[in-house]
Amino acid sequence: MQKKLFRAALLGITAALLAACPSKSIKTPTDGVVIGPDRPTGTPHALGTTITPGGGAAYQVVRHGDLPQWSSQQFAQSLQSFKRGCEKLKNRAGWQDVCAQAAQTRNHHAAAQSFFERYFTPWQVSGNGSQAGTVTGYYIPLMNGDVKQTGKARFPIYGIPDDFVSVSLPASLRNSKSTVRIRATGKNSGVIDKAGSHTADLSKFPITARTTSLKGRFEGSRFVPYYTRAQINGGALNGKAPILGYADDPVELFFMHIQGSGTLQTPSGQKVALGYADKNEYPYVSIGRYMANKGYLTLGQTTMQGIKAYMQQNPQKLAEVLGQNPSYVFFHKLENTDGAIGALGTPLMGEYAGAIDRHYITLGAPLFVATAHPVTNKALNRLIMAQDTGSAIKGAVRVDYFWGYGDEAGEVAGKQKTTGYVWQLLPNGMQPEYRP
Repeated sequence: MQKKLFRAALLGITAALLAACPSKSIKTPTDGVVIGPDRPTGTPHALGTTITPGGGAAYQVVRHGDLPQWSSQQFAQSLQSFKRGCEKLKNRAGWQDVCAQAAQTRNHHAAAQSFFERYFTPWQVSGNGSQAGTVTGYYIPLMNGDVKQTGKARFPIYGIPDDFVSVSLPASLRNSKSTVRIRATGKNSGVIDKAGSHTADLSKFPITARTTSLKGRFEGSRFVPYYTRAQINGGALNGKAPILGYADDPVELFFMHIQGSGTLQTPSGQKVALGYADKNEYPYVSIGRYMANKGYLTLGQTTMQGIKAYMQQNPQKLAEVLGQNPSYVFFHKLENTDGAIGALGTPLMGEYAGAIDRHYITLGAPLFVATAHPVTNKALNRLIMAQDTGSAIKGAVRVDYFWGYGDEAGEVAGKQKTTGYVWQLLPNGMQPEYRP
């Protein structure tokens, strides 16, 4: 979440696409109808139209009926999720008419199906010549703890540290190993400036082809990379960052970092919603793969549940294993009570939203995903909304499926790593883009 929500790339069992099974229905109230004329539907691109805008991606127009189990979708729930996104989309070019029409469409199966068929064109997505990609899962944890430190609630949930500084990095410097100068512009911000008072050796920072910011701190006359997870877990932030609450379980807190948000529940029943604020910019490293390589667990056991069980039995391995993932997330308290906020800026609806790579998929667009259920291995074909992003979600045919909130959703999300196919639905006349 902007999190960008950080999504679980936990290792699981890749499942084949099998026969369909009915999805669990979500009960929603029927919306009233806003009286008014139909909005313009736009002119769809011709069937078979193919565009290759860059980045190895290709998009081809298909019929709605070509999407697996299209007619049996839970369209009313998909429409409800889309309406949430329209709070942000309705003011964007190309989306005004479809969002206005959505607002006056009842959350009813037939009406919702007609809406998606009349106003959207499906584009099958391919990446590097393949239509097949990967679907993982994520969820919003419900974590036990307290707003104050107790004998049980001992593991701090940090806000943005006082000495944490984010500096915008131009694309021209992503492959540079040079030394630049940094000038502070605010409490947590700075810029690259020849007149800056601190030097930064770019070769020391975890920069990738997509890095847009340096995350660091001032140390004497230098600007250095921010602390890693191992350093923070070892006490590097003591007295340097606001503490939003305390978790009972460090492994549950670790998984909240991966998800990018969560809810802290206290013994008195108080709930504190926590959202992504920033991160130290180190890349995500799978502790599941590390544990499998070390022989602590088999590859098939490296689910969220398997890792939690192992750590409960082997607490002496905690610092070693968690420290393998240098990435660390800082949080802020959320006022919203309708659910986690995705990168689009609107609440996410469980099982009807997901995270995508916004270089290839338009944030907020309907997205049809054909994959397998991670527990039953039966087909999971669903019209969801691309309302979130994540640093581990890279590629054109790559989706992180949002399973919802709490332990039940976590049980499923932790096992999701399946082959999948993706269709992006865009308003008629709009075409897919690649955004470097």
